[in-house]
Amino acid sequence: MKRSLRIIGAASGLGAQDAGCEDGPVAFHHSQSWHELARHPDVEWGRTLFASDNPRHSPAMRIAGLCRQLSDEVVQTLKAGQFPVVLGGDHSVAAGTWSGVARQAGAPIGLIWIDAHLDSHTLETSYSGAIHGMPLAFLLGRGDKRLLQLGLTGGQVIPAHTVVFGARSFEPEEAAFLASMRVRVIGQPEIEQRGFQTAFDEAMAIVAGAPMGFGVSLDLDALDPATAPGVGSPEPHGLSATEVLNGLHRLARGTGLRCLEIVEYNPDRDRHGLTARLIGALIEEILP
Repeated sequence: MKRSLRIIGAASGLGAQDAGCEDGPVAFHHSQSWHELARHPDVEWGRTLFASDNPRHSPAMRIAGLCRQLSDEVVQTLKAGQFPVVLGGDHSVAAGTWSGVARQAGAPIGLIWIDAHLDSHTLETSYSGAIHGMPLAFLLGRGDKRLLQLGLTGGQVIPAHTVVFGARSFEPEEAAFLASMRVRVIGQPEIEQRGFQTAFDEAMAIVAGAPMGFGVSLDLDALDPATAPGVGSPEPHGLSATEVLNGLHRLARGTGLRCLEIVEYNPDRDRHGLTARLIGALIEEILP
């Protein structure tokens, strides 16, 4: 396997209730973890993108503008033969990441969405109005029109080849929407019952069926807060960091993986650089 990685920062906290994740990409770029990773000849830092600060624009407009930039950056990276690793920022940036991958592929893709939450609200169902709780709905073609069809007409991902993995905190409206779309949700209780490897094998098999490949969108709050404290919306318990690293390693050694996205890093909440080191370890798993 030969893979040249290009890191793309997407520095926005506009979609989150705790905006500290806006500082995540820059903080990681200045961390010891990045300096160690940068020694690898197949890794480079590309660009760090920022949302507009125009006060006349609503948060949704500013997020949409950033996502269009991000989509273009992902397309250019793929065209150059490099593997994009998008580092957020809150999870609303996923509307840009996966629109770019789908646009370059010319068709919707598969997606493993590793997250403590379902992120499938719309403005009508959201309890908080926070846009980072909506991006998977955008990618499935539902929600605020300003954040739809940023890559292809219609959905950017194939529902039958999309899996939400590790969810443990969500509202019934989100679950009902994903069920109506026939998106497979493998929640934390099911993972504990079946075992991580068995559950992850199923997720891998589902996304591997996508004809134009698949991606991984990893919200760091999917992991146990003891190993990933630097997140804005921590939930008790969570996935084992070791098992997630092993799962990503297995995905990267197969075929079809087009992009990795790691989001919701909040350096203000990171203890002793634990989460920054975990980000570095996650990226290392997809290196040659």
